[in-house]
Amino acid sequence: MSYLKGLRCRECGREYPKQALYVCEYCFGSLEAVYDYDGIKKILTREKIIKGPKSLWRYRELLPIDGNPSAGFYSGFTPLVKADILARELGVRELYVKDDSVCHPTWSFKDRVVAVALSRARELGFDTVACASTGNLANSVAANAAWAGFKRYIFIPANLEKAKIIGTLVYLPNLIAVNGNYDDVNRLCAEIAAKYRWGFVNINLRAYYAEGSKTFGFEIAEQLGWRAPQHIVAPAASGSLITKIWKALKEFEKLGLLESKVETKIHCAQPEGCSPISTAIQTGAEVIRPVKPSTIAKSLAIGNPADGYYAKDVVQASGGSAGIVSDEEIREGIKLLARTEGIFTETAGGVTVAAAKKLIREGKLPKEESIVLAITGSGLKTQEAIQDSVGQAAEIEANLAAFEDKVMKKNPVAAGR
Repeated sequence: MSYLKGLRCRECGREYPKQALYVCEYCFGSLEAVYDYDGIKKILTREKIIKGPKSLWRYRELLPIDGNPSAGFYSGFTPLVKADILARELGVRELYVKDDSVCHPTWSFKDRVVAVALSRARELGFDTVACASTGNLANSVAANAAWAGFKRYIFIPANLEKAKIIGTLVYLPNLIAVNGNYDDVNRLCAEIAAKYRWGFVNINLRAYYAEGSKTFGFEIAEQLGWRAPQHIVAPAASGSLITKIWKALKEFEKLGLLESKVETKIHCAQPEGCSPISTAIQTGAEVIRPVKPSTIAKSLAIGNPADGYYAKDVVQASGGSAGIVSDEEIREGIKLLARTEGIFTETAGGVTVAAAKKLIREGKLPKEESIVLAITGSGLKTQEAIQDSVGQAAEIEANLAAFEDKVMKKNPVAAGR
């Protein structure tokens, strides 16, 4: 049974049918999925969720499809790591890492949103899917749509990280590299979407696609024992993830699934070279000024964020804050998480860790309160960003004397064990 009622404009409130629509024809506001919460409340319990599949589809009633899912059967339900070593390093009491660097099949949270978008695309009769991407979405659409049997057209900025390009090409989609930044790619894709009957997951299917990010928030609450943390630090590109984590927590609250009401503060993390949302939050500006991205965090390099205003509103309404970090701080954040918790995150995760460190130092993340860091992708995709800052292997001849001379003399602590 479907609990998806339709779509609603986030600006003027006008309602639309459950079609491939993404903008209000009256005010040009973006559209969002609307649900029958009264119906959901009658059947969705903690016990039902716990007995559900070990994937994002355990929250099926709160996702925008009419029938059974047709993609993403193994996506989501990633670990919530209690990061005690990192907590000690940062001087905080209770710290967790929501680790989507291991999300199946392409190691980023984008597998969640793509699973929902493709399931809805199938229901709407599309045989071809497409996307505009900064990398992770390209990987995910290429992989998941290959398995689901769709034709695939994927558009990326031409200067994307090599690992992400290879991680898309291996699935043999139609990959188009556009000379320009993500905003240029997105504008081109909007024109193509208007001409061809393709399901662009983050354009004409965006209202459905974006809902997949809610499962990131659902899982945090469930894995914390049906409670919302006091703080969540999340990276922002378009800003959608922040809005959907917040929506997820409020939906669980509305349905009576949480132990107590939501008092979570949401904090926005962005790189210096592309921080339109965080800058607006920090300065108190009403207007989010577009920027030309220049950062190693290419997955966050969206200079004109589609959900920027909504993300800003969520952060401010929740009482949260924003962090802006340099490329060098991003690299250090990646290495810090790897050294303390054994998690290798991509540059977006480095932004999250570095921003959290800065916000703790500034007192915006209290040291005695629970904090969750959103790690959204694997570092295997962005190795170039840190290749010159991780050192080199100690090269030796194949004999014990060389080992002791080149290695143990430089590591007396280990030698004395």
